[in-house]
Amino acid sequence: MGLADAPRDDVSDVQPRPLPPGRERTADAAPPEGSHAEPARIRPLTRSAGQRPAGTVWIDAHFLRAHPAHVIAVGFGSGLSPVAPGSVGTLWAWLVWNLLAVWMTPTALGWMLAACLPLAWWASTVTARYLDVADPSIIVIDEIIAFWIVLWLLLPAGFWAQLAAFVLFRFFDAVKPGPVGWADRVLHGATGWRGGLGIVLDDLVAACCTLLVIALWRVW
Repeated sequence: MGLADAPRDDVSDVQPRPLPPGRERTADAAPPEGSHAEPARIRPLTRSAGQRPAGTVWIDAHFLRAHPAHVIAVGFGSGLSPVAPGSVGTLWAWLVWNLLAVWMTPTALGWMLAACLPLAWWASTVTARYLDVADPSIIVIDEIIAFWIVLWLLLPAGFWAQLAAFVLFRFFDAVKPGPVGWADRVLHGATGWRGGLGIVLDDLVAACCTLLVIALWRVW
């Protein structure tokens, strides 16, 4: 990451990939790859009056309807929070996990995670390509799937253990020390499937670091 020491929630840490010269993106189509013009701009949920500036992507209901991957990538809306979308997405993951755990066995939850991991990769790839941004802050499916893995491996865990896991995971994901920072940089700015993998990879490493700290604490 170009801003490896800055939390993702506080800094828009992205590397825009440009649009073709003189072409305004439509709301329905993703831009062609390999272009070299003005970078895309991501606007909030509400549209102001007047004509939309060229190269602008509006994050609104039309964006969510444009592709099912968009809904998955933004954590079913949790990533659209104007404040700390990564933390809000992780909180959403925590809540949904505890609801799922009421109805599903640990084995069933494990199979669900095995299916959700490639789904998160795919959704991140499609959405980042649509937005022309390497790692948009609104994409939180990476935080969601990574924190679910932490909670699954901690089973059975009570509220305080889960809270400690949440705090540790958010620390590693936001501050990105050591291996997490490396994982964030290694594919940063990549396009296509490599770019989608780069979005997910640092969160998976943050999950591993969280589990390592908890394991060391339990041993100690």
